[in-house]
Amino acid sequence: MAAALTAPVGSDPARVPLPVALPLPACSAPPLPNGPCPVCPRLAVEFEPWRQAGFWKSMHDRARQREALLKQRVVELEAQLRLREQQLFGRKTEAGAAAAPTSPQTAPGPQPWRRRGQQPGRPGPRRRAYAHRPAVVEDHELPGERCCCRACGRPFAPVSGTEDSTILEVEVRAHRRLIRRHRYRPTCACGAHPGVVTAPPAPRVLPKSLLGVSVWVTVLLDKYLSYRPTYRLLADLKTHGLDLASGTLTDGLQRLRPLFEPVYQALAEHSRRQPLWHADETRWQVFATVEGKVGYRWYLWAFHAAEVVVFVLAQGRAHDVPEDYLGPDAQGILVVDRYKAYQAIAQVKQGLIVLAFCWAHVRRDFLTVARTWPEQESWALSWVERIGEVYRRNDARRAAREDPAAFAAADGPLRAAVTALAEQGETELAQETLHPARRKVLESLGEHWTGLTVFVEHPEVPMDNNTAERVERGPVVGRKNYYGSGAVWAGQLAAMLFSLLQTLCLWGLNPRAWLTAYLTACAEAGGAAPADLERFLPWNLSAEQLRCWSLAGAEAEADTS
Repeated sequence: MAAALTAPVGSDPARVPLPVALPLPACSAPPLPNGPCPVCPRLAVEFEPWRQAGFWKSMHDRARQREALLKQRVVELEAQLRLREQQLFGRKTEAGAAAAPTSPQTAPGPQPWRRRGQQPGRPGPRRRAYAHRPAVVEDHELPGERCCCRACGRPFAPVSGTEDSTILEVEVRAHRRLIRRHRYRPTCACGAHPGVVTAPPAPRVLPKSLLGVSVWVTVLLDKYLSYRPTYRLLADLKTHGLDLASGTLTDGLQRLRPLFEPVYQALAEHSRRQPLWHADETRWQVFATVEGKVGYRWYLWAFHAAEVVVFVLAQGRAHDVPEDYLGPDAQGILVVDRYKAYQAIAQVKQGLIVLAFCWAHVRRDFLTVARTWPEQESWALSWVERIGEVYRRNDARRAAREDPAAFAAADGPLRAAVTALAEQGETELAQETLHPARRKVLESLGEHWTGLTVFVEHPEVPMDNNTAERVERGPVVGRKNYYGSGAVWAGQLAAMLFSLLQTLCLWGLNPRAWLTAYLTACAEAGGAAPADLERFLPWNLSAEQLRCWSLAGAEAEADTS
């Protein structure tokens, strides 16, 4: 072929001969099995198309991977959007959320209309008796023109007995206590007394204050038990003829704080001696500038035990708050959620405190998957049903704690259900194609499994931390109504009163009766906390005090319905 290119085509002198192609140099390198020689001059010509094909193929693969990641991200964002829409606009209750989804073909028809209120065949509520309340007797007689016969005019003769009925009324009356201190003059010449002897002044809970015990009891209950803002109480009192200034109440509340500090310390000391606590925290605004504190967000920590409830106001949400509150020698079981600060407590790391995690939060994780990933709804609700079965078996075991035989019979099925739950989670986690939402929930379940199964060996420990969350409902309502506290002392007073009033309700005591008795004792002590504080603590009350301060009051009449 080279000779043909160099030879002339014809003898025609007008024809221009083609350029002579130079012979290609021979490659002296040995051939490579995986490609052309890297020093061969033909590399750029022969191997460049293959290089370009490999480059664009790799770019195409990267684009496909990027597209797959973006699609996955879109799916995750859509799931997150559904979750946020549910949190903002959906139902907040989880009741009935564990029902298995039904297809349109098997969906039941419309339910028959049922009237609200008492249902036929169900036991009615017990009739309440009010005979223990004071009675104001009113005699209603026929007026003279009606106490005679309409036909002949002859008067009616009275009949023995009356026809009685009861109407309940509540009377709130603001009044002044006009204290008249009588003065006396000695009639002897001993000189042991001054010229005039005056009766002692009336005790006041706040010296030189016009407001008596009943006013302060009303203020404390309205703000820290009914969770109303102060201005609403002032408007309510004004309708009763008592016009008070907001500054008067604010100054009085600040002066009341030292009276409740000893009570709060006694509640905290009693709480530390308990063997089981429920703990949780919620935000609380304190609109005060504190050195080293950024912003106004503080936290209200709740510690609920069997006999006492204590709230702690703290600047932060770190592990040092429960660590310092419980003390270095605290021992027991702490029921909490999965917040990492609890796992960082020093007593937990030392093995003095055992953490029991909340199953309600685990159940909530599966419900979140069901609401955010529609294709995973049936799987998530099946797990919710399994958790519900564990709840039912644990309730049956707790109900039989006083009967050893019945307890042993209920303990076996519970342990079997817990074991089956663990095996199901391990089996699903072993699947390589497991959905990311499923894997995330199941990995969290396995990570906290030790704390979630504390209740199995300790029947006195509940499965969830709903006790602490319920006790926080009141302060959360107060936070929404009056936003928090305007000063540090106000936040501390709120924590003290929340603790005291929740403890009184835990013991079934009437907060109004207790506060009246305690503030009266403070007034008799000259505006200071009484020396015999122990007699006011709920766990030290006598039987007579429990009866007098009981929320139910005196014994109600037997049910005559």
